[in-house]
Amino acid sequence: MSHQYITFTVGGDEYGVDIMAIREIKGWTPTTSLPEAPEHMRGVIDLRGVIVPIIDLRARFHHGLTEATPTHVIIVVAIGAMMVGLLADAVVDIVTVSGADIQPVPDLEHQGRQGYLSGIVSVEGRMVVLLDLDNLLERDRDVIAQAAA
Repeated sequence: MSHQYITFTVGGDEYGVDIMAIREIKGWTPTTSLPEAPEHMRGVIDLRGVIVPIIDLRARFHHGLTEATPTHVIIVVAIGAMMVGLLADAVVDIVTVSGADIQPVPDLEHQGRQGYLSGIVSVEGRMVVLLDLDNLLERDRDVIAQAAA
C-alpha cells in the first residue's frame, strides 16, 4: 500500500507528513505571542476566523529559533479536531512511497525523538524523515488547546 507525503525542509533536513493531514500551505505571517508558552510555540495566527497555534519546528527539534522571513512557510495540519501550523523553511515535494520502503528509525540515545518519528524513506537519493504528528505535538496539547480556545 502506498502513502503520499508532503515533504519540507527545516535546516538542512527534509521531513514528511501525511498529505491527508494537510489543510493549507501559506507564506509566513507574523504571529501574536502567547505568555508563558514554550519557546517552540511561536504564537497564533487568525486563519479566516480560526485561531491557529504555530509551532517552530526548528526550535521544536532543538536547533534554535527560526529567523522567519517571507520565504518561510506555514504548513497548516489537522490533528484530530485541532488545527496547528508548522513553521518550515520550504515545501519540497509531494512524494508517494510504498509502506514497504519506509525504514524504521534507528535506535538512538535520543529516545524523546523516536516517539515523533514514524520512519525514514529514501526518495530519489534524498533521505526523508517521516513525522508522526500526534506524537510530535503530544506534549503541547494543553498549550495548543488553550491557544485555540
